[in-house]
Amino acid sequence: MDGPIELPPEANPLTPQILYNVLRSAASGDPQQIQTGAKQLQQWETEKGYYSLLQDVFQDKGLPVEIRYLAIIQLKNGIDKYWRKTATNAVNRDEKSHIRSRLLQSGIDEADRRLALQNALVIAKIVRFEFPNDWPDVVNSVIALLRSSSNPGANPMHLPRTLLILLHIIKELSTARLQRSKASLQSVSPEIFFVLGRVYVDKVRRWRSFLEDGGNDEGGAMDDIELSLLAIKVLRRLLVSGFEFPNRDKDVQEFWTVVRNQFGDLLAIVTREPQVLTADVHHWIERHVIQFSKLHLEMARMHPAAFALLPDSVALVKAYWDLVADFGETFGSKSMVIPGKIRHGGEADDNDKPLLEQLSLKGLLIVRACVKMVFNPMQTFRYRRPEDKEEEKQATHLMRSDLLTEGLVRNIMEKIVTGFFVFRETDLREWEEEPEEWERREEGEGDGWEFSIRPCSEKLFLDLIINFKDLLIQPLLNVFYGVATPESSDIIFKDSVYTAIGLSASVLHQHLDFDAFLTSTLVTEVQKTQPGGNILRRRIAVLLGQWISVKISGANRPLVYQIFQHLLNKDDPLNDQVVRVTAGKQFSHVADDWGFEVQPFLPYTSNILGGVMALIEEAELTETKMALLNTVSVIVERLEHHISPYAEKIVALLPPLWEQSAEEHLMKGAILTILTKLITSMKDESRRYHPLVLPLIKHAIEPGSETQVYLLEDALDLWAAMLVQTASPASADILSLSHYLFPILELGTEHFRKALEITESYVLLAPTHMLDTSMRTQLFTTFTSLLGTLKPEANGVIMHLIETIIRSAASLTTDDRAVSAIATTLVDTHFLTKLLAGLRNAHDARQTTGPNRKAPPLETIVETDYFSVLARLALASTDVFGSALHAASAAAGEDVAHTLAWLLPEWFHHFGNVGHPTQRKLNCLALTKLLETGQPWILSRLQDLMTVWTDVVTELQEGAEERGGDSLIYWDPTSLKPPNPEAPEDERRRHLTFTDPIHTLNINTFIATHLQQMIARAGGEDRFRTEWLVNVDREVVEGFGRLGVWS
Repeated sequence: MDGPIELPPEANPLTPQILYNVLRSAASGDPQQIQTGAKQLQQWETEKGYYSLLQDVFQDKGLPVEIRYLAIIQLKNGIDKYWRKTATNAVNRDEKSHIRSRLLQSGIDEADRRLALQNALVIAKIVRFEFPNDWPDVVNSVIALLRSSSNPGANPMHLPRTLLILLHIIKELSTARLQRSKASLQSVSPEIFFVLGRVYVDKVRRWRSFLEDGGNDEGGAMDDIELSLLAIKVLRRLLVSGFEFPNRDKDVQEFWTVVRNQFGDLLAIVTREPQVLTADVHHWIERHVIQFSKLHLEMARMHPAAFALLPDSVALVKAYWDLVADFGETFGSKSMVIPGKIRHGGEADDNDKPLLEQLSLKGLLIVRACVKMVFNPMQTFRYRRPEDKEEEKQATHLMRSDLLTEGLVRNIMEKIVTGFFVFRETDLREWEEEPEEWERREEGEGDGWEFSIRPCSEKLFLDLIINFKDLLIQPLLNVFYGVATPESSDIIFKDSVYTAIGLSASVLHQHLDFDAFLTSTLVTEVQKTQPGGNILRRRIAVLLGQWISVKISGANRPLVYQIFQHLLNKDDPLNDQVVRVTAGKQFSHVADDWGFEVQPFLPYTSNILGGVMALIEEAELTETKMALLNTVSVIVERLEHHISPYAEKIVALLPPLWEQSAEEHLMKGAILTILTKLITSMKDESRRYHPLVLPLIKHAIEPGSETQVYLLEDALDLWAAMLVQTASPASADILSLSHYLFPILELGTEHFRKALEITESYVLLAPTHMLDTSMRTQLFTTFTSLLGTLKPEANGVIMHLIETIIRSAASLTTDDRAVSAIATTLVDTHFLTKLLAGLRNAHDARQTTGPNRKAPPLETIVETDYFSVLARLALASTDVFGSALHAASAAAGEDVAHTLAWLLPEWFHHFGNVGHPTQRKLNCLALTKLLETGQPWILSRLQDLMTVWTDVVTELQEGAEERGGDSLIYWDPTSLKPPNPEAPEDERRRHLTFTDPIHTLNINTFIATHLQQMIARAGGEDRFRTEWLVNVDREVVEGFGRLGVWS
């Protein structure tokens, strides 16, 4: 064939020849050709016929393997993107049908294992999308292949390839979440199981016969053992995912018994000494045993009731525990004599875990699943028939009565504590050779516990001590009292017992006087210098971290601080890196406890904080540095303003860490977090760190910044904290950052709320800057685009922010100029027009009734927030409110009189839905102030006004008879100032609150004053009564009159 086509990608037509050339370029070793080829392949992804041609290339066995491999990979990737019917540029139906028609045959005829695997993955992905609707016969076709390929004389390659295809089909369908997909798999599982089970049993019989009786066909036996392994992999997944109630199927019951027997037989074969099997055969049989154990575990987890009710399951679990117990005899180092230093020699064994260790781990997990089955059964929303409930009841009773007996539970706890909590020689060797890595692995959290004996045994121990506390507490305490003395010298065993005491803190706290243990034993033990003392010191640090939040008195907290101070002392030779790092990490629990008090800790702050910071510089692993940095962060947060003397040292630690972290964005996020807490704790004193903080914030929030995706959230928190703790006036550098708010607000992502908080902080800190024409125009333009698209909570934040802006504008000048500028911008950016349109739609919907009734377009809380903004504007200036309303009405093509004709009725009607007293008073004040206009449109609403007045005054008079009859008035604001130092923004917010008309204007006086002014404008009381009051219902007038506001 010709060389690679040199035309630009968009100029290459899709033909078989050109596709081959492009694939050859993409599979070459030349970076330039790879880039060109990959770009062209991407261009073709949406072209008709592309994926059929890829399949043609894959099926052409005369082509190089690497070209065929790339073709099938491209086909597989395309299925993920374009096979769904709903996908953009989806593969058309005819091409799909053509591809499907060739998949199975090409799969079983493929000799290359890599290519066969990729083709099987392609089939599985398509099956997940199209079975049973668009490819209904695929499973039957695979079953037919399975039958034919297992017959005598069949092509020997067909059976392994069919099993490979079936394995990935079952894998794919078993991970589907839709009930339809699960039901489809379950509908075909019995037939697959019947055919495949016979294949498996036959293959196992043949290779076991060869092992036991001998023969000449060793190659055939090896093929059989590989095929039986592949078959059991499929059967394992099929049994777990393909049957809703496996225990009810007779074939499954029989197979379960077969597997149970084979598990014991094969395990005996591979553990027999001396071993006579070749390495290859031994390996394949071990893999069979591992598959059996996976089947047992997955059945216990996914079908707990079925597992319990399948034949001999209780005996199976007991057999697993016997295996675990035997393994525990050789697992630990409880009898090891420890020399002056932890001995070491050779490298840690990095090979895969031995078979018995893997099986013991599975055994622990199975026992834990059985405990969960009894005490924490799986919850489901699926309808359960009486038969299902009865089975679950039987299974629970069986496990509780026949398995989890008192004797077995005691035995499990004893074996865990004495066998699996103790350190192995390899643990102690790795402690010395790779201390930091060992500590990270030992204290690791998450799901890693499932893959290691020691953490898994800790989980099982915790389950048992919680659910069998009456049975286990006293035996555990008896063992504990036997070793919890300074005279006890068995360090390894003592460490394991202390491990158990730490894990069971939440259960033992009422039975163990930990304070007495602390003062009489731990204080002495932590100072001992015997060989292996570092093991005990590490455990004491962990133990204190576990018990600090459970039961350590305040009087003994200084003793705890002294212990940690001692453990962090690098000059003590027994405080090796593992001890000090563990102490540094565990102290975060001590400092973060609710009982932590600052004053008792201050004498120890310098040494403990200094020790942790020195460890950060000493540590090499990023995870270790971050964990220790978290401890510093917690201390900073808890000490608040007392951290100031240590701030310089903390800040000096951070720039080198930032540089060292390079692409470790988690570390950079941790640095931003500690800076946030430091600035929050130091209040206005933190201003001196602005030169350090501002560039970090800017770098993380700039649009297009490479770190924005990783650090934006932490940078926003730091930005917000800096503004809160900055006293007025703000520097030009701080103000320059405000422009970066708009891209974040426009994105409307999860950072939107934090960006609004920062915006409000800017308004409070620098109102003149934020209310500048350019800034407020950008701000209101952004808000306009978001109006009507947000959830009620987010909408409320924006409305509250606009209220704050209006109030801040009102405080800038003694006249209405600033408020007028705000109102003008609200109109010019169409914000007010859009807000009024929302209210108009709500009003119109309320006018509809019966079958034609429309649902209100605004939620109640949203409408309340809209009216609060109008109320703030009216309360600030009725003239500005009127002008803004006139301009917004004109922009909407409506006369202002027509706007008022629907706006006021909607406002008064909605008032009954306003729930919060402050918002009710705000709206009442605003509506009352509209009387200053003297216009008929408000005078004609006198009945509505009196109803509102009566409601609000009555509500606010409750409990405020001696305070002027208004419970929202702050009569002595100075008494509400906190005694401790507070953030500058807290002062600004308090001033904003205390000057708010809601809290300064007495509602009774305000109503009376405006009513008298209205009467005067009307020409006197007599004329007022005859022209306006006469239109008000007598009951309304009398109800208002009884308040004593006006008579």
